[in-house]
Order: sequence, then structure tokens, then C-alpha cells
Amino acid sequence: MSEFSRIDRLPPYAFAVVGELKKKLRQEGADIVDFSMGNPDLPTPKFIVDKLCEAARKPVNHRYSVSRGIPNLRKAICDKYKRKFNVDLDPNTEAIATIGSKEGLAHLCLAMLNPGDVVFAPDPTYPIHVYAPVLCGADVRRIPVGPGRDFFEDLQIAMKQTWPKPKLLIISYPQNPTTEVVDLAFFERIVEFAKEHKIWVIHDMAYADLCFDGYQAPSFLQAKGAKDVGVEFYSMTKGYSMAGWRMGFCVGNKEIVHALTRIKSYLDYGIFQPIQIAATVGLNEGEEAVEKICEEYRKRRDVLCDGLNRVGWPVERPKATMFVWARIPEKFRHLGSMEFSKLLLEKANVAVQPGIGFGQMGDEYVRFAIIENLKRTRQAIQGIKKLMQEKV
Repeated sequence: MSEFSRIDRLPPYAFAVVGELKKKLRQEGADIVDFSMGNPDLPTPKFIVDKLCEAARKPVNHRYSVSRGIPNLRKAICDKYKRKFNVDLDPNTEAIATIGSKEGLAHLCLAMLNPGDVVFAPDPTYPIHVYAPVLCGADVRRIPVGPGRDFFEDLQIAMKQTWPKPKLLIISYPQNPTTEVVDLAFFERIVEFAKEHKIWVIHDMAYADLCFDGYQAPSFLQAKGAKDVGVEFYSMTKGYSMAGWRMGFCVGNKEIVHALTRIKSYLDYGIFQPIQIAATVGLNEGEEAVEKICEEYRKRRDVLCDGLNRVGWPVERPKATMFVWARIPEKFRHLGSMEFSKLLLEKANVAVQPGIGFGQMGDEYVRFAIIENLKRTRQAIQGIKKLMQEKV
């Protein structure tokens, strides 16, 4: 039998180790407080669900849809960008619906990249930013992100040391897993860099709606000239709590949007039309609901961060995302993120994601997804407190 060469380039899934141990402990009766997967637990706003049900009862909506999204949905995402970011977009040429941002990004890489092309991606980062290019046969150069790093200095160093020159830069802010945020000036420098070096940019903005303490995440497309060099992915997964609905968008550069439109026309018939209709209503009428969802995540963030600090695990409150990126306490740091995550499960009954799963630069960290309610979060803090008091 022949080998499956593309699959062979994928490493073992680091998060599966925690998943298997979590499953084993639960089978043994352990009550695990699970912060491991960024899987929103809050319900989708009722008015969106009601519109889905209404649309699903109409047989005309049961037929094939169009892969790039129904016109009203594409108009709704463009209208949201105008309201939220003051960015003008043409719904016919500069916007396409995707089956979540993950699917869209992966298929866009398939449209853009050839074997041997070079892609710059952050380290640490959400795995699809690395493995979508890998599955296309591209080579990925990792650019470190985090405290004490100058991203543009590292970019310039990588550019000087890389041949062939990169075709694509993938970035994501607010960032998963580090929760790092940027201002508009950052994106303006990204546009300058991309134009100088003639590379494309993909910005994954999955957490645009989950911002706290007065911070507002800018859109990459707000930067002058951004549409000349790249696109942005936006998702309804987090802000609208529509994870299983798989509703995302790619907006920006016409050439790139056209490439994604063309490849998707060969690969899918689009999202179930009632979902698209409900998503349209959500985008047009859902700002108040998004604010309520964001406020719930803020409360959870505060309880988790305050609790961790209280028991001797120093962390900062993130300004955005649904995560807390926590450096492993010093006395456990020698274990690395995988072994420490297993220790948290076994000793504290708390599940987190090991930072190594997001890249080598993440191995001194673990990621909490704030998907447990306040009571369960406080329960987790008590388990962590006992672990912190143990002698190493």
C-alpha cells in the first residue's frame, strides 16, 4: 500500500494526551473541571435559534445553497464591518461565507500555496495556522511571539535568513493562545512589511467580539492599503456563541476572495441555508446579545485570574479572547507543559491545554479556556490551591 504523504507530515496531536487522561480519570469517577478546549458553553441567543427554526420549516431552504454564501448574509457581514470598523467592503467581490474560519483558512491555503512555498506563522499559535500550509506541501517558518519579543525584529531576521522568500504571512489578533493584543499601528506596519517584501497576509480575527476593560480589537482591514495585500477571517463562533453552527467569513482582497470562492465551488455547496439566514439576522440585530456574552466571559476571566493569583500562581487578566495564557508556576516549570498538564489533571482534577501543542515557544505555559461557570471555576481554584501547597 502507498503511504499517505500529506498525513505523514502531521505530528501526533499533542492535545490528545490530555484528552485520553481526562477520559480515563472520568471513567474512574473523577469530577474534572475542564478548561481544555475552547468550546463555548453559553447558548446561542434565542432570537437566532428561533430564526433558524423558522427557516428550517420552509422546504425551499432544504436545497443546495451556494458555497460563497447567500447575498443577504454577505451583505450583513459587510454592514457589520462598516458599523464596527468603518471598513467598506463589496459583498459581491470582497466577502465570502466559510464553514467556520478554520475551514476557510485551510481551503484558502490550498488555493494559494504550492509545494515548497514558504509561509511565516507565529509560535505559539492556533495549530491550523501551521498545519494548513503543511498539508499543502508548504514549508513553515515560525516567528516567535510573546513577552520580551519584538515581532517585527523577528520578522526581519526571518526574512534575511529564509530562501525562497515567503509567499504568505499568517497572523491572528487577539491571539490564541497567548491572548496578546495589538493596535492599528501594528497592522499598518504589517501592511508596509507585506508591500515591501511582496507577500500576502492572512489575518485570523476569531476573537474580535470578546474584548474587555475598554479595549477594542482593530481590524487588519482598517490599516491603509490592507486590502491590497491580504484578507481577514471573522467568525461568529465566540461572540455569538455559535460554535457548532460553523459560520465564518473571509473578507478583503478581491483576488484572494476570488481564489477561495473558486476552490470552494469545487469542494462544497455551502452551509445549510437556514443557518445562513439565522446568521444574517444575528449579524444585523445581535450587538446587544454579543455584549452580554462578552460580559459573561469577563466575569469568568476575573474569577479565574483572581483565584490563580490568590493561590500563588501569578497571571495577568487578558484584554481579549476566551482564554488565560498562564506561565507554569516556577516550582513546576521544569516539568514542561505536557507533564504539568497531566499533573493538574491527576492532582487537582483540572484540565488545561499544554502550551507545547501550540508551538515550542509555548512549552512554559498552559492555556485555560474560560468555558466553565463561576461555581466550577471556583472549584478548580480549590484543587489548584492544594497542588500549589504540595512540596515538589
